[in-house]
Amino acid sequence: MSESGSLGSAVWTEIGSPVVLIPVGSTEQHGPHLPLDTDTRIAVALAHSVKVDGMDVLVGPSLTITASGEHDGFPGTLSIGVEVMTNVVVEMVRSARWAASVVLVNGHGGNHRAVTDAVEMLTAEGHSVTAWWPNDITDLSGVPASDDLHAGLVETSVMMCLAPEAVRAEAIAPGSIVDLEALRADGVALHSPSGVIGNPTGATAELGQAILAKWTAALEHHIEHLQ
Repeated sequence: MSESGSLGSAVWTEIGSPVVLIPVGSTEQHGPHLPLDTDTRIAVALAHSVKVDGMDVLVGPSLTITASGEHDGFPGTLSIGVEVMTNVVVEMVRSARWAASVVLVNGHGGNHRAVTDAVEMLTAEGHSVTAWWPNDITDLSGVPASDDLHAGLVETSVMMCLAPEAVRAEAIAPGSIVDLEALRADGVALHSPSGVIGNPTGATAELGQAILAKWTAALEHHIEHLQ
């Protein structure tokens, strides 16, 4: 599939009124087998895989240090918190008034509150901005999303497809199954010493490719139906 263009490589005189995709990732632990930039890599790959006929789509720089407070206590994790993350998104989208629309392509569930609050505020101000989150792929993975919250089967399979050299296969092991609200209240470390919420042991690159294809189609559909 052809890739969307890159905003960063353009000059200002080449910019018309495109739809701008902003990959939203994180820098946080993903167990002992996935790199800290897993969420960012996935969001960037999805944004660049988009091809929508008849629309000018550009991919902007990714947000790489976001709201990851639930992963506090794991070395390597960096977070700016929900309030700062909300303000970052608001100011960034306000500055993109030249764009036809801004789509926040999210790879990190921990950003949900910040991104949702920012989109609500910006929409009330009259900005054209939406947030897109990966849809449920239980039909492909066979595992309910609630049992595969972090560094589990889905993320590991996707990373095996995108960057197999970055996956520490020898360190793949089952993690804990924990309720999402407990994770938000207590943090990951209390419930999973490894940082894994789910079971990545059955991950394959083939499953990852199928997941990426479904997510890309869903993102393209979202962009095609922007108001």
